[in-house]
Amino acid sequence: MTETVLLVGGGGREHAIARAVADDCALYACASNRNPGIARLAERVETIGETDVDDIVAYADEVGATLAVVGPESALEAGVADALDDAGVYTFGPRQEDARIETDKAYQRRFMQENDVPGCPAFEVFDDIEAACDYIDAFDGDLAVKPAGLTGGKGVKVIGDQVDEAGAKAYLREEAYDRVVLEERLVGEEFTVQAFVANGDVRVTPAVQDHKRAYEGDEGPNTGGMGSYSSASLDLPFMTEGDYAAAVEVIEAVVDALPDYKGVLYGQFMLTTEGPKVVEFNARFGDPEAMNTLPVLRTPFLDVLTAARDGEPLPELHFDEQATVCKYAVPDGYPTDPVAGAKITVDEESVGNALLFYASVDAREDGIYTTTSRSFAVVGLGDTIEKAEAVADGALAAAGEGLRVRHDIGKHDLVRRRIDHMNELRGE
Repeated sequence: MTETVLLVGGGGREHAIARAVADDCALYACASNRNPGIARLAERVETIGETDVDDIVAYADEVGATLAVVGPESALEAGVADALDDAGVYTFGPRQEDARIETDKAYQRRFMQENDVPGCPAFEVFDDIEAACDYIDAFDGDLAVKPAGLTGGKGVKVIGDQVDEAGAKAYLREEAYDRVVLEERLVGEEFTVQAFVANGDVRVTPAVQDHKRAYEGDEGPNTGGMGSYSSASLDLPFMTEGDYAAAVEVIEAVVDALPDYKGVLYGQFMLTTEGPKVVEFNARFGDPEAMNTLPVLRTPFLDVLTAARDGEPLPELHFDEQATVCKYAVPDGYPTDPVAGAKITVDEESVGNALLFYASVDAREDGIYTTTSRSFAVVGLGDTIEKAEAVADGALAAAGEGLRVRHDIGKHDLVRRRIDHMNELRGE
């Protein structure tokens, strides 16, 4: 029987998911935007908001969906997976309560503490902003300031890096969040590990390093992610196999405490001198990290979905032994003052051997234009990170005017700095 898969979401992450399943099923999609890459792969794309639960369920019923994959965290927070599950459409994505591991950072930390999940930093939760400001004054050391809810990867402020103590307090007073989490600043190198989870099984994918800062050399404000890289092995050049294994143990501990969890569990870690510490968990694929892992996944992703639904053991995952480098093209001024309306001249043919993933774009009759968010990503593959970077950077030569790229992602000098940083912290 041919599976009919409903994909919820229209960004670069969802384009990567679509590419991973489209050849093996009848694919239908819905999102608030029309992603031209997904439109080319799907039988049909419907314009429905990612949090419009009733409309999504009605669309799933109309197309006869037998499986669903939810891409964005906003949909999980809105209970889209719950509603689809309850309508008889098995959804690879956690139900609303389990998705709190991402959508509520206060819950996330207390969950780790109560269930003895390793890698939890010292933290406190505040619903009184002035009390939080007093804690900043009294704390001996630097803190990470985190709104408890979703902020699209842009709400965290780190004292001693992005702001000073006065700036952190001003930020809290200006934003007036209902709840905030203040936790010890973690020093090291960040990396992520994404896992497929269902029926108590955990299947992990290669580690990826994302780059949140807007400008070259890790300067500027945080973004949703300017690009990322993975190596031809499961770990990264600044890690050991033991570091990767310790991160996997953290993910397995979460699943042990959430036995009904299904979907992707994404651990964002800081590799410190004490081993991996948890920066946060996400309850879905990363964007851009999905674009690093899914293109090298040789195990059919649809086999993961059907095994999850049918209560069977998840298949063992096999990956091409290739490195990947993903680079986003974003509109000029992004993320603080983005300028929309630039025509995108890159397409599947112009990127050569690289892969193209559209994200937030405006598809018009006369072409594809930028919006105010990340526009598209290219992914290069190669035997080494350096070779993959050359493929990705070459593909961006035709990006066009009005777009900006962090060309340094994946380059030898930047990767070398990551290695040197960890060696310095370890006293090597």
